[in-house]
Amino acid sequence: MKRLLIVLAAGAALSAVAAQPASAAHSWNNYHWARTSNPFPLQVGDNVSSVWDAQYAASNADWTASSVLDVAPVAGSARKRCSMTAGTVQVCNSSYGNNGWLGLATINLSGGTHITQGSAKLNDTYFSTATYNNPNEKLHVMCQEVGHTFGLGHTSEDGSTQNTCMDYFSNTGANATSTVSTHPNQHDYDMLASVYQHLDATSTLASSTATSAGMAGRSDARPFRARRIDRGNHTEIVEDFSDGTTRITDVTWADGPRPTVDRGE
Repeated sequence: MKRLLIVLAAGAALSAVAAQPASAAHSWNNYHWARTSNPFPLQVGDNVSSVWDAQYAASNADWTASSVLDVAPVAGSARKRCSMTAGTVQVCNSSYGNNGWLGLATINLSGGTHITQGSAKLNDTYFSTATYNNPNEKLHVMCQEVGHTFGLGHTSEDGSTQNTCMDYFSNTGANATSTVSTHPNQHDYDMLASVYQHLDATSTLASSTATSAGMAGRSDARPFRARRIDRGNHTEIVEDFSDGTTRITDVTWADGPRPTVDRGE
């Protein structure tokens, strides 16, 4: 899984940043949802088809086991394009094309660290093939992309297993029947507790079932600055908007040739 050229909006400037080693602490730059109490409810929109229902349900149950987070499954409002919806995470699957990626996790930030909306995309163009179409690999990628939207990074990036969905183990090939690395582990829960140990004066969570997309999630929103960051075996795309918000996308790569593509929007 791992690295490729990705095309951003027209005119966006790209710059590579030197790879950095993984850390035992795997907070994603302390990105977090603003909230006034713990545990906090977070709506996770169901935009997946029936072939992903089991993974969606398992991921929600796993992350709800955290002491600080209560996942609230709700009807999705994003469908294929997976446009983000303010105060929620939207989870989607579709055949996004032979564009090199298995999954994308995207978050919008305000104030530099507060997550305001998120999305997780699963690319059926690859997951419908023999290599990836198994329940263990699907759960690994689903769990990881959703975990990113809470503010978690990777526990490792060398392909080894730490028996967490937040590592870069691949449940494919000889490992297709292995269930390791398909769920969060205690280290993930401890990391979430650390990230969310402080409370905020305001909240970025949807207070009721949200149906309208936020500004930087709209297809017509364009960044004034963008950059690519390659870190070991994963890539981040960072896009800054004129209203002071930032959109960050973490890319999970498929094996094999990686053509130049967009994010399937």
